Amino acid sequence: METIGRYSYEQYLKMVEDFHGSQAPGLILGGVMVDYAISRMPPGVLFDALCETAACLPDAIQLLTPCTTGNGWLKVVDLGLFALSLYDKYTGQGVRIFVDPEKLKGWTEIFNWLYKLKPKKEQDKALLLAQMEQAGRAILSERKVMIKDQYLGKTSKGAIANCPQCGEPYPKRDGALCLSCQGGSPYGKE
Repeated sequence: METIGRYSYEQYLKMVEDFHGSQAPGLILGGVMVDYAISRMPPGVLFDALCETAACLPDAIQLLTPCTTGNGWLKVVDLGLFALSLYDKYTGQGVRIFVDPEKLKGWTEIFNWLYKLKPKKEQDKALLLAQMEQAGRAILSERKVMIKDQYLGKTSKGAIANCPQCGEPYPKRDGALCLSCQGGSPYGKE
């Protein structure tokens, strides 16, 4: 593999390390997946992304496309699957890229990593990254998809009000109280 997106393989590895903190295998393979998905999109189509895992893969999408969680063009629907879709932001037509288990035969270190058959400290990371570079798109498959309407477009927060309980601004569509005060807060009592 010579390039991932418009970057040399080495440049991409450096970007991954700078952005993610390490040369994470999920971002390396994710870069190959994003590059593949982009190549399957018609030229000139404005696309959004849907990622089926919250681990590593969203970072590859954010590094290689204009789709981010912050601008709303990247939606993460954590199905626990190492897969992503790029799709026309208006029609929902797109392509889904995934690691094909049938194509993993012979790529033992990738197989062990993907299926979590070895603890991280026992993995041969150099071999894993070498296999990912050598395998490239050969371990991936694609299929055409039609994204459901609920994922198309950008969702607006709508009207904003101050929560009567905590006093912070929140989207009124969430109800009489902000979601945090309704019990959705991730914080415990101090």
